[in-house]
Amino acid sequence: MRNLSKRKAFLLAMSLTLASLPYSASASEADSAGQEKAAIEEALNLENISPEWTYNEESDAWTMAAVTAVANAELPDYQGVSVCVPGAYVEGVDTDGDGEADAFDGTVSGDLVIDFDAEITSTNGQIYTAATAPVIINTGAAGYSAQANQTAAATYAADGYINVACGNRGKQSTLSDGTYTGDAPSCLVDQKNAVRFVKFNILLGNLPGSVDYFVSTGGSGGGAHAVMLAATSDNPVYYDYEASQGAVGVYRNDDGSYSTTVTIDGSEVELSDGMWGCMAYSAITSLAEADMAMAFEYTLDPTYSFNTEFQKQTASYLAAEYMEYINGKNLSVKEGDVGFDLNGDGDTEDEIALTIGYDPEGHSDTNGYYGTYVDLYLSEFEQSLEDYIARLAYAEDWTWFDENGTALSDEEVASMTDEDRAQAFIAGNYAKGSTGSASGGMAGGPGGFPGGEMKGGPGGDGFPGGDGFPGRDGFHGGDGFPGSDNAGGPPDMGGGSMQEVGTPDAGTTQAAGSSTDSAEYASFEEMLAAYEADIAEIEAGDEYGNNIVELYDPISYIGAEGTSSPTWARILMGASEGDISMFNSLNLQIAWLNAGTDAQIEWQWNGGHVPSEIFGDSLALYVDTMYGEYVEGAVQVSKSAASGQTSNGTAQEADGTDLSGWVSYDSADGITMTLAGAANYRTSGASKSIPGFDVMDYGQEDYVFGSSSADARHWDKYVLKVFEENKDTLAALFNSAGESSGA
Repeated sequence: MRNLSKRKAFLLAMSLTLASLPYSASASEADSAGQEKAAIEEALNLENISPEWTYNEESDAWTMAAVTAVANAELPDYQGVSVCVPGAYVEGVDTDGDGEADAFDGTVSGDLVIDFDAEITSTNGQIYTAATAPVIINTGAAGYSAQANQTAAATYAADGYINVACGNRGKQSTLSDGTYTGDAPSCLVDQKNAVRFVKFNILLGNLPGSVDYFVSTGGSGGGAHAVMLAATSDNPVYYDYEASQGAVGVYRNDDGSYSTTVTIDGSEVELSDGMWGCMAYSAITSLAEADMAMAFEYTLDPTYSFNTEFQKQTASYLAAEYMEYINGKNLSVKEGDVGFDLNGDGDTEDEIALTIGYDPEGHSDTNGYYGTYVDLYLSEFEQSLEDYIARLAYAEDWTWFDENGTALSDEEVASMTDEDRAQAFIAGNYAKGSTGSASGGMAGGPGGFPGGEMKGGPGGDGFPGGDGFPGRDGFHGGDGFPGSDNAGGPPDMGGGSMQEVGTPDAGTTQAAGSSTDSAEYASFEEMLAAYEADIAEIEAGDEYGNNIVELYDPISYIGAEGTSSPTWARILMGASEGDISMFNSLNLQIAWLNAGTDAQIEWQWNGGHVPSEIFGDSLALYVDTMYGEYVEGAVQVSKSAASGQTSNGTAQEADGTDLSGWVSYDSADGITMTLAGAANYRTSGASKSIPGFDVMDYGQEDYVFGSSSADARHWDKYVLKVFEENKDTLAALFNSAGESSGA
């Protein structure tokens, strides 16, 4: 029988031992690496922690209170893990160490007694056991910020999944003495360490689930980390950072190399931080290319009106820089992988080089830009709209109108064909119901995100910017800040009052809608000097000699030596969001496809930032489908057929957007649209960012917050390059009076 007082004494002694152990073992300390390994594994074994478990009868799920996931945590309240386990996998909790489930009342401390014979059939018909269940890792870090430990929700219990919520340090994190500790890659490292902790305890038999079927998911900054967690799986460049926190399964040897095995029943077993799948919603990555990608996307629309002449000119320079950047990467894609006939030869059997060309006279409708790279972008937009229209049969509460604006009868709605709905949608003859709503946001705080109670994926108020979650009032979508439904955007977009800055401390590059190029600098020369100093510091490397921006660039790791690729990945972006360019998710897909990952992107039509899953789709449906496709012997899952709308909605008038001027639909050939039209659609809907001037550095996706008197740290070397090469022209435009005209 376990003696709890002795166990607590042991853990205290262990923590003191770990605190005294050096991070890098020296040859003079005999077997110090082995001692450190044993100490960490003993400390992070749930059997020695005896965590608190709470059973919820309504959801039939057991939830573990958050425990610290590493042995040397700098901020234990931000480096923890909570796990929610379906009740069918659990016989009970062993509270006295005899291996048997004991009677319980409310919350109890002890070890799960797992029933490995139990089966759960998910809501989609997939069958799982305690040994085969997927494990969902919820990545927080909204705006790359700190996420306090929180309780995992029972969201996926009925589907048989293990749900994991983890905390992380972030860009505002400091130690008790004020020392800053939130720099990149702290968010990502804490999530990697949480993965290792959960996998280690699955291997020990302390938790149900399969170490082979981990799925990362999150939205916005969390979506970025879901991608980065999958894109950087097992890459050794992060080992220094993981080991510094006392991660399980990452141990530095005397010669400076690392071992990544853990001891399970006397045998050494490799421990991976890798993902099997990734479901990312509005992934705000890769930041390394974000500014120029957004500038390029806005420059494709000659009608776009920039806030100032400085921003307009900077966007033009950044767009040209992006063309050079893409062409220098020598990208290519197989037509069969993306499903598009990019060269128009009637088949999808070729590999196409992806390039951007420039001809201002021949392609004036897109400010001169053309090429196979933007052809792929256009094809993805066409496919996204086509997919959206194809799912209109799942609409349940829309109101449909004829060409004269008269609501259809129930009988007419019931008899609508797929083509009828498509044509009505393109003409704007509808009013949406809740089944087609794509409003974004994940519920924040305990019981919300991670997990929430929305099985359809992200949705609901609060994330980013929800009550009780980092972001409300002045950060990433809070009241009065760009990104919230009724505030912050340019006035002609329905935005509220102008703001000059965008962090909680009111100190960073200006917010969207600002007509000031930078409120923090009296001159362009002063701003340029700040850029040069900040970026020189970053390029000098951190304590391990690494460039933190490069550490957060998933494109650099996908397919790279030493990196494990996920089996599948899906990125869902709101096509109307302004947080990042659609080119970023396109680049991720290209990289993953070429690395052998089944990578899909969807730009949800009219969807905003962190769009909800709609028309019967859900995270669980996609995971179950992928499981059926890639796991031998699994059930082949498909989406249930639409029942069809049988009665019309109650809206009084159509409020749909008429797309017929630039979009056409044919039942055989599908959707066709113009590149200029797609670009205009993007710029009209995406009102959050400031194109052409540090669009991702105005208050959210930086690695360090600004203050009331200082800008956030600048890190974009491509913006700096543009500033340095064009300083005479830009200096004359900086903070000049007057509104800009179109591009």
